[in-house]
Amino acid sequence: MRYYSQISAMLFTDALKNTIEFKAYPKRIISLVPSQSELLWELGLKNEIVGITKFCIHPKIMFETVTRVGGTKTLSIEKIRVLKPDLIIGNKEENDRTQIEALQKEFKVWMSDIYNLEDALKTIDAIGELTDTARKAKDISASVKISFDSLSTSKKSVLYLIWKPYMAAGKATFIGDMIHRIGWENVIEKKDSRYPELTLENIKQLAPEIILLSSEPFSFKQKHADELQAALPNAKIVLVDGELFSWYGSRLLKSAAYFNELLRSIA
Repeated sequence: MRYYSQISAMLFTDALKNTIEFKAYPKRIISLVPSQSELLWELGLKNEIVGITKFCIHPKIMFETVTRVGGTKTLSIEKIRVLKPDLIIGNKEENDRTQIEALQKEFKVWMSDIYNLEDALKTIDAIGELTDTARKAKDISASVKISFDSLSTSKKSVLYLIWKPYMAAGKATFIGDMIHRIGWENVIEKKDSRYPELTLENIKQLAPEIILLSSEPFSFKQKHADELQAALPNAKIVLVDGELFSWYGSRLLKSAAYFNELLRSIA
């Protein structure tokens, strides 16, 4: 069971059951996750965001103007110290545990832990409460929910690849939940298998009707699609926008429409 922040006398509890306290809402925020950085910007916190990672590429103006403090798993603690944040926002899966624990000794750190759309919506609302932007956050989460309520579905067996050498997104991932909501059956059977490594022979044995090649974290190209098509002539190979399958902040506002268009193109 995951827990989300609840405001009570400026006390906030994150998804990992850590509680932080504020006398006033944070004014210097560092975000360690691309999707959550974009969300903070969308919430109108342009002046409060003082640090992001090198992977926080959206929006472009934020990426170009805000100080970068390293990668999501390779943070520069010294750069973070110089920025003197009163809040750091991270994520259990995307950030390195050792670095987060080190930061917690010096700063107030709030962590998300997201496996599905419900987690994402609760996190959006929680970050709104944490940053005094609750109304805007609820508008975003409500709009995301409405868009997914009108999502089309299709019954197909699907393999979603995120890396080469081949690595897939299993059912117990946020991507896995997106696949499930589209109505597709993830051919990675084990429910607790998150990112299994696969050989080409494994993929042939799984025999998915559709293979989705993500644009991130590995940027699959047409040449990779052609390689797989030659090996699996009966499968439909599709290059997809990985951000719209895996970013769990305000970018979700675009995901359902993208999935509907994807379904139309594959049909």
